Amino acid sequence: MKTIFSPESVSQSSNSAAVATTERFVKKGTAKKSTSAQLIEPVSERYPAMEKQEVFLRFVAPEAKKVEVAGTFNGWRPEYTPLQHGHEGEWTVRLMLPSGQYEYRFVVDGHWVDDPEAAPQVANPFGGFNSVVKVDLDVTTEFL
Repeated sequence: MKTIFSPESVSQSSNSAAVATTERFVKKGTAKKSTSAQLIEPVSERYPAMEKQEVFLRFVAPEAKKVEVAGTFNGWRPEYTPLQHGHEGEWTVRLMLPSGQYEYRFVVDGHWVDDPEAAPQVANPFGGFNSVVKVDLDVTTEFL
């Protein structure tokens, strides 16, 4: 948990308003009456829609020695997200991503390639296309 601010750093005239404001964001039942620093609950508890969703990417390359994925979710750094080699030349990776739209490309033995299984694509600045994966909100999430 992170401290938003310390009420001691607020002037005496606005101290009670600052504490009251802070207490609204503190998890129910945990607000303290003291003027010590107040903590807020994690973002995922306040905004459940920001929880990460499980996404699997798959690439079939029986002759490949190394398959990675680079995209907007990892700063376009393929070395951050290697795929695991499975049966019959199948490579897979499990990602945990917040809801949103992400562009990506596979890197197979050092060569950037399209995802043949991805229907949505967008043009990239290098004259090719990036694949797109859309991560929807978890429909089982209850809103506050």
